[in-house]
Amino acid sequence: MTVGHQSSSSPISIELDNPLYGEAFVRLNEQWICEHFELEAADRELAADPFRIVREGGHILTCVEEQRAVGVCALFRDSPSLYQLARMAVETSARGKGIGDALMVAALTLARRDGATRIYLLSNTILAPAIALYRKHGFGIVTEGPHPVYARCNIVMDLSW
Repeated sequence: MTVGHQSSSSPISIELDNPLYGEAFVRLNEQWICEHFELEAADRELAADPFRIVREGGHILTCVEEQRAVGVCALFRDSPSLYQLARMAVETSARGKGIGDALMVAALTLARRDGATRIYLLSNTILAPAIALYRKHGFGIVTEGPHPVYARCNIVMDLSW
């Protein structure tokens, strides 16, 4: 799956499950986590083998601009009808170009195509631009407060169709 998207200066595409971008997936995720929080045990575990997401029925989406990964996100498959949207990160220098929006559209399209009827995400309310993006695409709040797995998570949102 390659989804076209125009930035102000060059075409952007979204690559699906491309192992060439495994290192970028880890790098971009660690970059945004360390920008706001601290790496946790689950982060280190996933970084050791990010393509386990794909082997377990999920997907890794990579936004590529001029042959360089500038944004990523993952869909973890929880069940045939349920995905978790996770690990969305955009390189600092590429923010404000609509990359997060393009990743979100591609992820939702892919989840629907794969038969999901619901998608949820874990986030933190200090990430105002991310929360605004999720609300823009129809996500609503499920719960707020401490999460049992991720210390950095204080909000769970979902979207059903």
